[in-house]
Amino acid sequence: MLKITQVKTKRMVIWGAVGTLLVLGLVYSFWPRPIAVDLARVERGELRVSVEEEGKTRVRDVYILSAPVSGRLRRIKVNVGDPTTFGETLIAEIEPADSQFLDPRSEVQAEAEIQSAQAAMELARADVNRVQAELDFARAELTRAKGLIKDKTISQRELDEAERAFKTQRAALAQAQAALQVRSYELERARALLLSPAQAQQSHGNCECIRLSAPVGGRVLHLYRESEAVVASGEALVSIGDPSDLEIIVELHSSQAVKVKAGQEVIIENWGGDESLQGRVRRVEPVGFTKISALGIEEQRVNVIIDFTSPHEQWQRLGHAYQLDVRILLWKNADVLKLPLIALFRDTTDDDSYTGNWAVFVNDSGRARKRRVELGHRNDLEAEVLSGVQEGDLVVLHPSDQVVDGVSIVNRKGSESGGADVF
Repeated sequence: MLKITQVKTKRMVIWGAVGTLLVLGLVYSFWPRPIAVDLARVERGELRVSVEEEGKTRVRDVYILSAPVSGRLRRIKVNVGDPTTFGETLIAEIEPADSQFLDPRSEVQAEAEIQSAQAAMELARADVNRVQAELDFARAELTRAKGLIKDKTISQRELDEAERAFKTQRAALAQAQAALQVRSYELERARALLLSPAQAQQSHGNCECIRLSAPVGGRVLHLYRESEAVVASGEALVSIGDPSDLEIIVELHSSQAVKVKAGQEVIIENWGGDESLQGRVRRVEPVGFTKISALGIEEQRVNVIIDFTSPHEQWQRLGHAYQLDVRILLWKNADVLKLPLIALFRDTTDDDSYTGNWAVFVNDSGRARKRRVELGHRNDLEAEVLSGVQEGDLVVLHPSDQVVDGVSIVNRKGSESGGADVF
């Protein structure tokens, strides 16, 4: 009987221990655990608000040398980057263009004009011979009259008539010779119509060419034409400028351009050098233009012109149309209370005590406490805090839907109070 009682007692102890452990396990399983979060400290420091965009350099004054007349452009011998001197450096030479091929009908007409010009020339030559004969006869008559006047065989009137006839025939001969010269030129003109392009090319280099010199001192920036070719009047040939006189052009979205004004400081980055460069906004153009973005969206852009303020020795390796990044400083303060932008969230409660309904979760002895904050200036990373938190407070970064007011939190880096762990 005693043994039976001892067995029952042992069973009760064992099952009691198992039940206790089971209860403790269930309690431990359902006991609320702190939520692991990332914390950052609210601190004072410098805050800058800027507009960032890609830009490119360009020579301030670019001179484009164009063809003054139509003709054949000889090969340009200067290269991109070559220095130029005003009025001395020879840039290009233009000579007359080759003649065009004639179609069969035009060729027959040109041959007929040659034959007509030849016939007219023969007619003019015959007229010269006729007038020459009449002039010889008038000269002989004048000589005879002068001999007879001495013997008083003829009157003075007859001598005057002989002189008049001689002078008239001499003038007629000059007129006939001039007409013959005109017919000769007409024949040459008719023959020129049959000049083929192959024959015209034989005269290359023997004609007077138009020589184009550099309109300004600097360097050659671009060759629109390099090889020999036929160009039209006004066609661009070469652009010339001074690479040491650079400016920056930035195409800002119109919503950003309205915040920019002349005189604002600019930081120039990713230009290829080890250090950032300094610049200043010179002009915001008052007219915008439409540009298609990489996503195919039409955007209104505005050109902003920036001057370098850093010494030329720091950016002398830059040239025309080089790419770089610019940050135009709209506002800056060296001592503001700020916190990370990723700690903020919109509070949807009905309390509108602060404009914007921005709030953060602050670590209060291991508990998350929601606080409304009033913001000032902000950029892509940080925001100025005007009220709601104090310097040194730890705020939750990227608060999830599990973080609510009063929930227990722990720093994901291992310290419940957050310690000095900041992002």
